[in-house]
Amino acid sequence: MTAGEATAGTVAHEPEGIALIEDLVNSLEVETGRDVLSGPEEAAAWLVERGLLPPGAPIDDAGAAALREFREAVRSLALANNGLSAGPDAARTLEAASSRGQLRIRLGPNGRMSLVAEAAGVAGAIGRLAAVIHDASIDGSWRRFKACRDPTCHWAFYDTSRNRSGVWCDMAVCGNRTKVRAYRRRHADQG
Repeated sequence: MTAGEATAGTVAHEPEGIALIEDLVNSLEVETGRDVLSGPEEAAAWLVERGLLPPGAPIDDAGAAALREFREAVRSLALANNGLSAGPDAARTLEAASSRGQLRIRLGPNGRMSLVAEAAGVAGAIGRLAAVIHDASIDGSWRRFKACRDPTCHWAFYDTSRNRSGVWCDMAVCGNRTKVRAYRRRHADQG
């Protein structure tokens, strides 16, 4: 059996590109409000650390805001992958980011086509992130990329369950919290 083949007894492993998108979405902790991309310097550091922007590339407030807007659109789409509805502007935000990133099809030496961002700066960095999402939608891994259903969490995760049924980032925390809330509501209604 090769690495790409799966049997009924195996579970999916998170692809590298999806891990980058997961890292982006989880740069904001919804529960605490801690935002790794809170300003231009922080956004630049995040992009540079991941090789999406060269060191010293300038980012202004608008660029940092565009990265945060893209992140929240991706979170909304991840919630949709988990059975909730996507925000009304999520698809438009992704499409606009792709356009600003000047995504183009490029044929590699091996004959494989890929999307590349030709724009410079933050627009190009966000375009490269959008290209990762595009590739994940083609290879099937995008449907496994979800955001936790717990409204106080919404942490992104890659669903490695065999039947793609994962709904919480952590059953012991968010799953239990959700079940306790439902239990209390049921007993409050009965009492």
